[in-house]
Amino acid sequence: MSNKVIHAIYNDDDVLMDAVKQTRAAHHHIEEIYTPFPVHGLDKAMGLAPTRLAICAFIYGLVGLSIYTTLMNFVMINDWPQDIGGKPSFSYIDNMPAFVPIMFEGTVFFAAHLMVITFYMRSKLWPFKKAENPDVRTTDDHFLMEVGVHCNEEELVSFFTSTGAVEVKVVEKH
Repeated sequence: MSNKVIHAIYNDDDVLMDAVKQTRAAHHHIEEIYTPFPVHGLDKAMGLAPTRLAICAFIYGLVGLSIYTTLMNFVMINDWPQDIGGKPSFSYIDNMPAFVPIMFEGTVFFAAHLMVITFYMRSKLWPFKKAENPDVRTTDDHFLMEVGVHCNEEELVSFFTSTGAVEVKVVEKH
């Protein structure tokens, strides 16, 4: 099977959005779009499913909250209880208002750090990974849409030229 793809290059994000809508209406599969900056609404125009990273952040926050709550209970109540200011209180419920800032910070710490790790793993951005950008102009001022070719090369080239692409190339993807 051929690994040919079409690289349609655009120089305006509005033209790109129109081209994405036309491409989806023509039932062509968009493999990837490379942009120099985030384009608002592009994910919806491509038909991508909403992200579930917020669910991960909530779960990571709950993990941090439970770890810090357990840690505070063990250290301040069980392991080394202290008489602070003549007011001994050896129950967690009585001391909980003083622990709220620590619980909040633990929740944020775990959610933030684990979300960064999750994002890099989900995006496959490993340390020392070679960049996968097919055209260096997409890091500056151009937009590239990559569409797979399935025995309809001439038809796709004329289609993308009609959508406003400034350059259309057929390349072998490896």
